[in-house]
Amino acid sequence: TLGELPLPPPSTTPQSHLLSSWEPSSYLKFLGTTKDLKWGTTMTPVKKAQQRMYSLRQLRKHNLPQVMMVQFYTVIVESVVTFSIMVWFRSATKHDTWRMQRIVRSAEKIIGCNLPFI
Repeated sequence: TLGELPLPPPSTTPQSHLLSSWEPSSYLKFLGTTKDLKWGTTMTPVKKAQQRMYSLRQLRKHNLPQVMMVQFYTVIVESVVTFSIMVWFRSATKHDTWRMQRIVRSAEKIIGCNLPFI
């Protein structure tokens, strides 16, 4: 009929062109969290959590109620770490986990109450 184009012949393996160009990588991106899989690198969740701690300090400075600061910590700071725990936990060193616990202890001091460990 008028306007129809002939289809190309089907290939035996439609994804073969994808597999031929694939190379292993030492970099991982999972649900918006990036992780360099090389030893000795800084964990992205630690950096993100530290950046969000600034906002928690500002809330304390403006005398926000303790209940609201705990909610802010849970939603903004803790969620960054727990969201990507499947990516970083396996390759985390003792130093990395110590840094995460340090963030929790800092938040406890800012808020003035005990928080669950990560």
